Amino acid sequence: MPIESYRSLVVWQKAVDFVVLIYRLTGVFPKQELYGIAAQMQRAAVSIPSNIAEGKERQSDRDFARFIAIASGSLAEVETQLLVAQRLDYLNEADWRVATEQADEIGKMLRGLHKTLNNMN
Repeated sequence: MPIESYRSLVVWQKAVDFVVLIYRLTGVFPKQELYGIAAQMQRAAVSIPSNIAEGKERQSDRDFARFIAIASGSLAEVETQLLVAQRLDYLNEADWRVATEQADEIGKMLRGLHKTLNNMN
């Protein structure tokens, strides 16, 4: 049975939770980073579930796969920014680990979905 809505996709739900986590973590970054790495991380994080949703609504497996690839790229961007923030001591080890574990889980789900969609074409 086909998936009715992007909202029913577990990967989309987890990506939205990840956005909330990123906003919470970046909310305590130094004020000088308000328009720097914090804003970059927030935009990249929001891009993940946004691209999942947009791709699903395109009604084509090929388009959906393309948007999943874009979401994966945004996830890699956030992962890189998390590492930079951790090295700058904006994130403690525990927060970095939690965010990285969530990113890893989302990444696995995105890769699996991308593979499935590519096999349908």
